[in-house]
Parts: sequence; structure tokens; C-alpha cells
Amino acid sequence: MDAPPLIVIFGAAVRADGSPSAALLRRIGCGLEAARVWPDAPVVCSGGVGRVGPSEASVMIEILRREGMSADRLIPDEESLDTLQSVAVAARRARALGSPFVVACSDGYHLPRIRLMLAVLGVRSVPGPRGGARGDPWHRLGMGLREIPAIPYDVVLVAAQKRRLLS
Repeated sequence: MDAPPLIVIFGAAVRADGSPSAALLRRIGCGLEAARVWPDAPVVCSGGVGRVGPSEASVMIEILRREGMSADRLIPDEESLDTLQSVAVAARRARALGSPFVVACSDGYHLPRIRLMLAVLGVRSVPGPRGGARGDPWHRLGMGLREIPAIPYDVVLVAAQKRRLLS
């Protein structure tokens, strides 16, 4: 039997009271849908402690467990503090598990950068079932504009540090 894909939920902000931001809730929802589509796939919850509150990964895991996801499917990544670190963890984990591809669960504006970095690391990926969750249009615009310089910057960085990122 072939190995299942690896589902990766990319982190987003946690509020000061420990509750998830709207972006984090969208990404968790995408991860839940992906987990239903691929019921044998492990799920990486990626995101360390931000400016406030608990880690993004721990908030994700708490919500996923409340939604009935088995703890043995959940892989916490509380060390990653940005997209580049999360992608590196995802690539290493996918290779270690023999996963044929990564299911990337994030917002639509964020997915091109994630998927390009994974491709540079030699890891196939698909967007989560929602094809990129959507939020407030003004927020999406601002975040999309932020991605314009981030995409080439991170892709070049990944290419230059590929060996280190995969070790």
C-alpha cells in the first residue's frame, strides 16, 4: 500500500487570550477537510509561539482534537516561526514518511509561495481542499501585496540553502 500524503497546516496568529485568529481558523478548517479526504494522512500543525499566547501548533491541535481528530495523526511543529521554517519541516517530514505529496493548508495568497518552496526542495504539493481559504478582501489584498517580494526572496533562499534545509 502506498504511503498517504502529508497534510500540513501552516500557522497564523494566535490572539493574546490564546484564541485563534480568523486566518488560523480558516487554515484549521482546511486541514479538517483535508483530513476527511485523506483519512490515513498524518497532519503537521506548524507554528511556534508568536508575539503573544500559546504556540500556533498547540492551538491547532486543541481544536483538531475537539473536532474528533485522533491524537496519533497529529504532529506538532512548535519550532517553526515563519513560512520558510515550516516548509523545511514539511519537506523533511514528507521525505522521512515517504509521502507522495504534501497537502498545503493555508490562505490562497500564501499557497503560491509555499508550493514554490516545496517544489524547489523536490516535494510535490497540492492545495488543501478549499484551494486556499479566503478572508476579508482588504486583508487578502494587503497580504497578497506582501507576498510579491516574499516569493522571490524565499524561493532564492530555499534554493541557496536546499542542502541545509533538508538535513
